[in-house]
Amino acid sequence: MQLSLLKSKIHRATVTAASLNYEGSLTISADLMDKVGLRAYERILCGNMANGERFETYAIPGPAGSANIQLNGATAHLGQVGDRLTIMSFAQVEASDAGGWVPKVIVLDEKNRIVNERGL
Repeated sequence: MQLSLLKSKIHRATVTAASLNYEGSLTISADLMDKVGLRAYERILCGNMANGERFETYAIPGPAGSANIQLNGATAHLGQVGDRLTIMSFAQVEASDAGGWVPKVIVLDEKNRIVNERGL
């Protein structure tokens, strides 16, 4: 049996931009993606702490060091600049391996700088 467990989490990411005319996705600064092991085009679940919206999309890397978190396409309707997001990805893990599973988690400040990390 396989379980769906949290693989990566970027907590309290601040939305820096929104582009309604982009074809979709969430742009995330590449260094933040690398830190938690998110890959380009990986499916993600996002929760907007400002309005309670939850949405699925995929991650695309922005320039490393840019601190960019950009809502693209339809997701631009689900938040605004300054909102805080929780960005999560999940992995299918064999139940026998689940006991020692530890997700990679970073917590960001309002400028998308890492202030805490776990499981790295």
